[in-house]
Amino acid sequence: MTEKTKGADPKTIVFLHPDLGIGGAERLVVDAAVGLQNRGHRVVIFTSHCDPQHCFDEARDGTLDVRVRGNTIVPPSILSRFSILCSILRQLHLILQIYLSSELASLNPDAFFVDQLSAGLPLLQLLQRPRGRILFYCHFPDLLLAQGRARWWKRAYRTPFDFWEQFSMGFADAIAVNSKFTKGVVSRTWPVLAKQKDLKVVYPCVDTKTKEKRTDDKPLWGGKKFLLSINRFERKKDIALAVKAFAGLSPEARRDVRLVVAGGYDPRVAENVGYHKELVDLTEAMGLRSMTAKTHVTALQVPDDVEVLFLHSVPNLLKDALLASARLLIYTPANEHFGIVPLEAMLAGVPVLAADTGGPTETVVDGVTGWLRSPMQVDEWTKVMDKVLNQISPKDLEAMSRAGVTRVKDNFGDTHMAARLDDIITEMLQGPSRAWLPLWPTIVLVLGAAASVGLRFALRA
Repeated sequence: MTEKTKGADPKTIVFLHPDLGIGGAERLVVDAAVGLQNRGHRVVIFTSHCDPQHCFDEARDGTLDVRVRGNTIVPPSILSRFSILCSILRQLHLILQIYLSSELASLNPDAFFVDQLSAGLPLLQLLQRPRGRILFYCHFPDLLLAQGRARWWKRAYRTPFDFWEQFSMGFADAIAVNSKFTKGVVSRTWPVLAKQKDLKVVYPCVDTKTKEKRTDDKPLWGGKKFLLSINRFERKKDIALAVKAFAGLSPEARRDVRLVVAGGYDPRVAENVGYHKELVDLTEAMGLRSMTAKTHVTALQVPDDVEVLFLHSVPNLLKDALLASARLLIYTPANEHFGIVPLEAMLAGVPVLAADTGGPTETVVDGVTGWLRSPMQVDEWTKVMDKVLNQISPKDLEAMSRAGVTRVKDNFGDTHMAARLDDIITEMLQGPSRAWLPLWPTIVLVLGAAASVGLRFALRA
């Protein structure tokens, strides 16, 4: 934990997050909470789900006060469907539970940090006015992330949720986004909201403390050269691009080299399971030998002839070891909202190969800290891999490594984000409430929907 730095004045800040698992959004929430806590504020995180076996260290080791609420009535999904409806109802349940139990009153929060799901903001405004102000952090418009809209009934099903997303965000006192790219997307998606609210860019961060290197640390896999991909096992992350580009290397260029694909994997999520299988099948179809390791121990005991290694939900210790030894980070998502992994890699001195769209264009400097290439041109990714493995001089590689470390420390440190959030929260508290939409009609509608669903579940029980 970093040394505490004093903020403007101590405040109580409550975080509301749907599922505190392992992912970019969760990493941002944890970093924001730790950063504000280090500035002298009291921070409490409420979430509907947090599995100690599938969360970041700070969420389970006592660093943060994490409380699971609102998870006893509505399941995360119904027959693997209706996840957005269930998420909204779980958020409303969480808010009502901490309010009716007086847990919220005992905390008497000055401000709320809410992210990913804005549906409960009208209810939160009603229950907490005029004291608690709300900062909503928009990672990306959910209506642009929803899949399967080709069918008319899917579009009809999503229409009220798409409307509600924009409508409910209007109840935030301030809205932050994770990059200039996302700010542009939000402004084009919801121009009315963008005119009413000053969208503030708050970049995600990484902990820039220098980590002491243990003298007894041994190189992974006997010092074998490897390229690294870190992403959740989701199709939109396009991890297949890394596999295809790696397979494009000549047998000579690929000799004694391994591609390591690590990332968030939740066996409860059908897409994680299905996409992992697709990647294994793709690897085998390209004539590469693969292996999947699900524990730290098995990850370190990999046969030397394994060319593609899949790692499920690696703990921080193993991720740090991977970044300390990797030759190149392969970051494949196109139009990524921001992307925290490239920052982690650059801080570790690892050059980054990323898509030339979205957030990475704001973090990776082409030719200086890494390379930006079109995700449509697989051969260009292969060329960069070959360059790093066989062509670039140690001197040039070292210069790129130093440039990456400097860029992250100067622009994306954990103290930068915490200070920015602290300033926004202070500004919210000093000004009048900025909720600009009629409150009571919305609250009646929200409570009516929640009561209706709650009654249905009660009758079924």
